Amino acid sequence: MHVAPRARRTEIAGRHGDAIRVRIAAAPVDGAANAELARFLAERLGVPRAAVAIVSGAGGRRKTVEIAGLETDAAIRTLLEGGEGGRA
Repeated sequence: MHVAPRARRTEIAGRHGDAIRVRIAAAPVDGAANAELARFLAERLGVPRAAVAIVSGAGGRRKTVEIAGLETDAAIRTLLEGGEGGRA
């Protein structure tokens, strides 16, 4: 994931190189952006919030996220299926 905090709304913004770009409607303060990212991904992928874990990059824009119970390819397809601007 490539995260852009302080956006107007939380949404998938397409690709950023080999990552998925996600605009986050939260500031990167006290973990608010990470919490919003996890909430958004859980909602968008139809999994419990506890199934979403940021495994690396919690302090930066580039994050590795693990979704319990979903294969990587399936998660990527689901996230990108709405195209750019996919909101939750």
